Amino acid sequence: MVGSAALLPELGLRGRLPLVLVATLAVLCLAPARAADNGDLMKLLGQRRCPGCRLQDADLVHADLRDADLSGARLQRANLGQARLDGAMLNGADLSFTSLQGASLRGADLRGARLEGTDLRRSDLSGAQLDPGALSRSHWEQARGVEPSQLSYPALHNAGVEASVAGRQPEAERLFGEAIRQQPDAPVSWVARGIARSEQGKIELAVADLDYAASLYEQGGDVTTAQELRQVSAQLQKAPGKNRGGNGMGGQLLNGAMGLATTLAPLAVKFLVPMAL
Repeated sequence: MVGSAALLPELGLRGRLPLVLVATLAVLCLAPARAADNGDLMKLLGQRRCPGCRLQDADLVHADLRDADLSGARLQRANLGQARLDGAMLNGADLSFTSLQGASLRGADLRGARLEGTDLRRSDLSGAQLDPGALSRSHWEQARGVEPSQLSYPALHNAGVEASVAGRQPEAERLFGEAIRQQPDAPVSWVARGIARSEQGKIELAVADLDYAASLYEQGGDVTTAQELRQVSAQLQKAPGKNRGGNGMGGQLLNGAMGLATTLAPLAVKFLVPMAL
């Protein structure tokens, strides 16, 4: 941050202002950004109606704000973890880097809301109104009620990668499936779902995914990758029953053949819109 002393020469004011005014300018230049307005906070808690309120950095953990009117409110960095916001009007609100982890937002109106870096993990968004792609720059992992139509292909694929790495293979399989429905010609998602299925012992389904991914790579001119995938597919089918799934067999074969098991996450990142963390 530029200090007041550095600003004064540019304004041509050094030596011309009273000392008290210089000191005041110094305080203003070094003061932190405005936090939540206490009057607005009291109004919200008392009336549940405070459109356009200044509530930056407010602590509203577990707050009961059902049907509250917070349209256009400034809620940057506020903590609304576990809050009850069912039916709340949050349209046009700035929720940048706000924590809504575990919050209930059933039927809430979030149209036009800014969700840059917003923590929506394990929240309930059932019936919530959202703009298309609104969640692409937020953290929505394990949130309930999220419709695939509200998410982009990159968001779905990368969420699948995260679930797979965390060992939540059924969830990863579902997310990769949704990604494939949006972009069926992206071979990386077919490979990723094949891995998730092989980890669950669904060998026939995994083989089908890997073979189809191979055909897509082949169509794109990457014959080498296509051949390697078909080799992995053949090895999966030949593996003894006790080694065919549920223990990383698919990932191990892919890792040995072409390294895809360890590079899936970086490949996903290429598709993503950068997110501030």
